[in-house]
Amino acid sequence: MLFELPYPPSINHYWRRVGSRTLISREGRTFRRNVCALLATGSGNGPRKPPAGGRIALAMDAFPPDRRRRDLDNLQKPVLDALEHARVYEDDSQIDLLVTRRGKVVPEGRIAVNVVEFPLRCCPLCGGSWVTSGPKLN
Repeated sequence: MLFELPYPPSINHYWRRVGSRTLISREGRTFRRNVCALLATGSGNGPRKPPAGGRIALAMDAFPPDRRRRDLDNLQKPVLDALEHARVYEDDSQIDLLVTRRGKVVPEGRIAVNVVEFPLRCCPLCGGSWVTSGPKLN
């Protein structure tokens, strides 16, 4: 399943403390709503999710909106939470392989996401053959 999503808020702007509670910020809720609306267009049910408890691999290409320094790992959680909320998969604990790479700067930024069933038949980034070496991971 391939998706193109808006650029997410950094995890540093995704959560807010209100008293003793930690909540998703207004910016985070807007991002999540936008992803759900984007993925719901077409069939009305959004994309089909892998079988219950199915293992998945997720690859992201991050195209930032400008040249500011950004940590790629700060982008992952908002995207994963939004995809779970949009029912692409049941829970982000299903992800056995998570890869994020930085792309070129594009106006307004965007995230390209590829979700595939695990174990892999090919690389989720380049489509090339997938070779496993070393011990089997369970």
